[in-house]
Amino acid sequence: MGLGKMTAREVMAKRAAKEVKNGMIVNLGIGIPSLIPNYLSEDCNVMFHAENGVLGIGPTPLKGEEDGNLCNAAGLPVTLVPGASYFDSSIAFAIIRRGLLDLTVLGALEVSQNGDLANWIVPGKRVPGIGGAMDLAQKSKKVIVLMNHTSKNGEPKIVSECTLPLTSPKCVDLIITEMAVIEVKKESGELWLNEVMSPYSIKEVIEKTGATLFVNPNVIVHRWE
Repeated sequence: MGLGKMTAREVMAKRAAKEVKNGMIVNLGIGIPSLIPNYLSEDCNVMFHAENGVLGIGPTPLKGEEDGNLCNAAGLPVTLVPGASYFDSSIAFAIIRRGLLDLTVLGALEVSQNGDLANWIVPGKRVPGIGGAMDLAQKSKKVIVLMNHTSKNGEPKIVSECTLPLTSPKCVDLIITEMAVIEVKKESGELWLNEVMSPYSIKEVIEKTGATLFVNPNVIVHRWE
């Protein structure tokens, strides 16, 4: 679905980019999170980290200008910013496990009301493994989930309790979907609706969420162009 002149994926990536602050070290998950560098302001000095051993990833290269030896953890072509560096995966994971990442943005299959994250397997389906998601979710200073509000079958992905195998418990701080921005208050187990993405309404967001939502009295409505 398009929202204004932007697709849902672009809306989510653009909103998530607002959470990236100058001077941060940030890890981006596979899929929609990888679009975030395209929406940063030119004066935002950020070092993007990838588990395959890169620190300093820039925007997606123009078609035909890709470097076959330069990619992110998903194998997609990337560019570099000044000061970027390369290292092996053991160093990449040492950076994560030492707690040096300011922010990680991940996709998800389910998120619970107390911030539990399930994003690596659907029982009965073959997957390559959990990858670095567990380390990222546990050790990053802030965890944002970027995902569609519902599954392909229309079922809520924000739920009271996860039914899928967990990646990490009580780790998610913020959920951004094509419909809303929801803050996770992990200690109280509350979900707060802070922003709604036009053309959706507060009522629609509540109906499509499988957990209790508290509505911020100053809820913001975004109209993306």
